[in-house]
Amino acid sequence: MVRPMMRLCGSALVVSGALLGTVATASPALQPFTIDHENHAASALDVSFLLDKTAGESGFIRIKNGHLVHADGRRFRCWGVNLGGWTPGSALLPPKDSADVYAAALARLGVNCVRLHFLDMPNKSVSVPGQGGAGPNGEALKEPVSNTPAGLIDASRNDSRSLAPEQLDRLDYLVYRLKSHGIYVDLNLNVGRFYRADDGVPDSDLIGTAKGMTYFGPELIARQKEYARNLIQHINPYTHTAYSDEPAIAIVEVVNENSLTEFWMRNWVRGEHDKNTPRVQLDLTPHYKALLTAQYNDWLSRTHKPAQLERLRRMWGVATGQPVALLRRGEFAAVPKERFNTELAFYTHVETTFFQDMCAYLRKDLGVKVPIIPTADHTYFISGLPLLRTTSAFELQDAHAYWQHPAIYGRRATPMLDDPLHSMVVKLARTAMAGKPFTVSEINEPFPNDYRSEMIPIIASYAAFQDWDAVFFYSMEPKLNGQWQATIGDFFDIAQDPINIAELPLGALTFLRHDVQTAKQTIARSYSTADINESARAPLSSKPYFTPGFALSLPLQHGSRIRCLDCAPLGRIAVPQGDDLFSDTGELRWHAAGEHTGFLTTQTERTEIISGFTAEASRKGGTTPHLSADIANDFATVALSSLDGKALSVSDRMMLVATATANNSGAIWDRRHAMMAKWGAAPTLLEPVTGWIMFKNLDGAIKVTVTPYDGAGRALAPIDARMLEDGWEIPVGTPAATNYLVSVTR
Repeated sequence: MVRPMMRLCGSALVVSGALLGTVATASPALQPFTIDHENHAASALDVSFLLDKTAGESGFIRIKNGHLVHADGRRFRCWGVNLGGWTPGSALLPPKDSADVYAAALARLGVNCVRLHFLDMPNKSVSVPGQGGAGPNGEALKEPVSNTPAGLIDASRNDSRSLAPEQLDRLDYLVYRLKSHGIYVDLNLNVGRFYRADDGVPDSDLIGTAKGMTYFGPELIARQKEYARNLIQHINPYTHTAYSDEPAIAIVEVVNENSLTEFWMRNWVRGEHDKNTPRVQLDLTPHYKALLTAQYNDWLSRTHKPAQLERLRRMWGVATGQPVALLRRGEFAAVPKERFNTELAFYTHVETTFFQDMCAYLRKDLGVKVPIIPTADHTYFISGLPLLRTTSAFELQDAHAYWQHPAIYGRRATPMLDDPLHSMVVKLARTAMAGKPFTVSEINEPFPNDYRSEMIPIIASYAAFQDWDAVFFYSMEPKLNGQWQATIGDFFDIAQDPINIAELPLGALTFLRHDVQTAKQTIARSYSTADINESARAPLSSKPYFTPGFALSLPLQHGSRIRCLDCAPLGRIAVPQGDDLFSDTGELRWHAAGEHTGFLTTQTERTEIISGFTAEASRKGGTTPHLSADIANDFATVALSSLDGKALSVSDRMMLVATATANNSGAIWDRRHAMMAKWGAAPTLLEPVTGWIMFKNLDGAIKVTVTPYDGAGRALAPIDARMLEDGWEIPVGTPAATNYLVSVTR
């Protein structure tokens, strides 16, 4: 995840409500609703039974038959979150009392993995001013000040080569507590490290996090190895194991969102960044441009015979004795294909060589025993194929995706369910390779999008359908005990968001329990060398795949994987199109017929979900065998999932989830309703799902009792369902709640 220093606001829509199947009316009024992890009660809705008793209890996570598995061969899926510390009152590495609270909270919510991100930041948090939009009268307004996460690097020194003991102790205790709750760890190495004067790194005052340069700067490579050694060979005093020997570590990542081919494709190898130029865009400094140019020319000499190289130099117009210059993006279309392809091959060589060296170092020198992710496919307005050519040489494929990320999306937000062909599912599916585990280590539909109740139902359903191995939401920011406020304090932080917190256990039941069947048919794609090379300079209009012949609806209907690269090109893949896209298992239906019509139904033996525009779902038969709703909310998610492992028809205990949207008190939109003019304050406000919900086809039921729970897991007054001809019905909306226990007496 790359956090913008100038923080832009997210977009959202305020939607008008419609009583399902009747006339339009106002949306239900927002009501105070606070998520309280610190004082959470023991709850019947706890889904920690999905997790191992202790993480790593059977040994190290490994790879078998193209998937992550436990040491004993059982499938291992991650339903996870990134930990962060960006908002005031939060900590990436919380003190011990807060670590206890959040380890228990994550387990209760069904989270069985955490991604420890931005560990390579200084151990002192730095305040970052917010950057807001315009108020109702055009006045400048700002979001709350945020923090940079406090990481492991000792900030008292003039280098970045030492780990701060107090922060390392926090990490050790956090891992110990996570492990004891059955929660595994994805350990990140190079993410946000800034280099200092005594690091011995050229241009340390200019290069920031040194993305791109980390692949080929010898001093930068040496410092990455040194950091990895200091962290991975450190012995945790609470578990008495080095991190290299810790079976609760499931994955290690080398670099985050970092690609030299991306730098080249985005015109970031100009070499113009020095002390006198503003840092408005990423770029190399003159030193690193010269170093990369020298390495390119050396590589040309080593990979081409002298006569062949001389022929190329004449063809390219390079005088004898002069180095071959690196191309800029604006030159891509005009240069000979052979020159373009040659330079692209060089960048692939640099990336591949770097990862081969780092993976060998981690395995052979440091003793890492678990799967290693090189880096993630993460930028969908350029082709991912050139980077995939690098990462596919390694054991894990990883990708990141956001729906309308606030740093790059400035228009009025729209629901993902209205746009299936550009959904996160479709974007992510471009990266998955046949025969390799596929993980999604960052994903979110960021606040304040009013439609974000769709995210977890979509991702949990299709990640299971596509048989992906991991999903990590970005992010969950542990709060300091007694110091937090009930606000959604950040675009990405879900810790206090009533919508995401309500749906995390639903997603865990759907994904970890394999409630959704995997696709019956997986259609494999292949790409020729020409496909890949030309995609690197393809126009943006061909995103996100940048190659012809690929039906964007395919990942919503069948399994989708890449069979091979640099091989026989794919044939045209045609699948049925229309307003309804059905999975080949028949369990998933994605309907979208235009603006404000999208909805999803997930229909499995143990979990059923209805998510989207309620009026359209009513008109188009968007119900499931055991669940229907007659509600006033225009857009909502209603779901039912078995808690006792039985089919819904015979289950005695089920979780009902009912979500719409939530916001902060006093939040104000700008005039375009595209950015927040005023972020708002505590408490968080919930739009309760309001109306009636019916449970159908409950075999032998003689009584159905539904107990709502508040944001601290406390049971409220139970509701006795009324038996009607079609099923058992309850009113919802008062009290405001998102999660309910459904108890059936037979």
